[in-house]
Amino acid sequence: MKTDTVTKTLAVTGALLVWTPLLLPLAFGLARLGSGRPVLVDWLIPAELFPIALLGAAVLLWAARRARSRLRTIGWGLGIAVLFLVGSQVLAIVTGLASGTTGPTGWPWAVVVGAMAGYILALIVVAVAGLLLVRDTFR
Repeated sequence: MKTDTVTKTLAVTGALLVWTPLLLPLAFGLARLGSGRPVLVDWLIPAELFPIALLGAAVLLWAARRARSRLRTIGWGLGIAVLFLVGSQVLAIVTGLASGTTGPTGWPWAVVVGAMAGYILALIVVAVAGLLLVRDTFR
């Protein structure tokens, strides 16, 4: 296992970038609480910040390849995340949710929200694998 400074830096940077889209909605929700307003969490922010997550996952893949650790988990997690994200967007277009011709009710809404939940869960898997990679590189 290659655990030089470059690999450690890549692992930490990639993990931070992947966690950013997951933690920002929570931080914004808690900021509202601090101002006396109710906590609201925008569950679409991880999808909107996908370029940051993609960059972080690419850096994690690079670090995982150098360290020869967690490569499969990060790779599969990223692939599944992309599949769910693109799938949710295609489903929203096909069912009419994206254009507004179909209201946010019924099975189309449930399928699109389920696909978004799958994306977020897959991104969490990549983020946790990134933390485990950081732990592995610092051992």
